[in-house]
Amino acid sequence: MQRPTACSVEGCKRPHRAKGWCDRHFRKWRRGEMPTSRRYKICGKEECRKPRYRWGVCETHYLAMLGKTPPAPQGAPTGAGNAATATPPEGA
Repeated sequence: MQRPTACSVEGCKRPHRAKGWCDRHFRKWRRGEMPTSRRYKICGKEECRKPRYRWGVCETHYLAMLGKTPPAPQGAPTGAGNAATATPPEGA
């Protein structure tokens, strides 16, 4: 297969660099400014910009579809605020 020699953007005559685009359009794509394609695959839910996990949505929305809660972030205290698991202060 022969590589394209000119940018694939209509009306652009600059030489090809990568992905069928010239240097200028390739840089725009890397900055996320090319409307024709997204650089990263992101969640399909409105206003969610997290990376896609499964079924076209992020991990949070995927777990919500399954009726589960997402895992707690690392370093987050477990059982905080739960009176049943809290230890009573000494001398009480």
